[in-house]
Amino acid sequence: MDWEAPAIILDARPYGEADAIATVMTEAHGAHRGLARGAQSRTRAALWQQGNLVQVRWVGRLSDQLGSFTAELIHPAAALVLDDALALSMLTACCAVAEGALPERHPYPAAFDGLLHLLARLPQAERQMAELVRWEVQLLRDLGYGLDFSACALTGATANLTHVSPRTGRAVCAEAAGQWKERLLPLPAFLLNPNGDPGDPAQWADGLRLTGHFLARDVFGLRHKPLPAARVALYDRIAALKDSPDA
Repeated sequence: MDWEAPAIILDARPYGEADAIATVMTEAHGAHRGLARGAQSRTRAALWQQGNLVQVRWVGRLSDQLGSFTAELIHPAAALVLDDALALSMLTACCAVAEGALPERHPYPAAFDGLLHLLARLPQAERQMAELVRWEVQLLRDLGYGLDFSACALTGATANLTHVSPRTGRAVCAEAAGQWKERLLPLPAFLLNPNGDPGDPAQWADGLRLTGHFLARDVFGLRHKPLPAARVALYDRIAALKDSPDA
């Protein structure tokens, strides 16, 4: 059994002295694990970094075996953001979320395509924060936890949507939020207008808080796992940026 495809490296954990157990994501095979021989060696370590796009080949005697990977580098996303703390935090966060949230060997083409485009543009980190939040919204939808921003859950209004119910994931308009506003999750404007303003640190923090709530409760919580540390660290970084005097 074997297949070959472009893949995003989501994780590579040391296994023995020189190898690694890698998790990659492809359009047709979803998240897929395998043994990457020599992945910790001096000549191959740079290839098996989170976020890199590679041409990977998986080989296994049976389809349900762990199998093994070989790969060639296509796009060195990790190397391109090493000197940008925000971009690097975004890369590790989205790869950790994908690795932890996606059931193995189930294809999610929209999530793969969104992550592929996001990683390719990460050197423009601040301009891509809104895209990262949108990608998490898409991931939630792909996993069956769709958020509904089409109309107010209480009034049916389609204008002035400002919050989201943390229980149902449906939008709420400003007029209906009223005294319950503090219990609702803020809805950043960039989630309502994909072609509009990409937002600012305060809106990015609101977006990460929104998607983080549903990822933690409905995806990782159901697997009795916490939200990945890298994703928590990204929120903390954006929250600090929001509160800085220059924000």
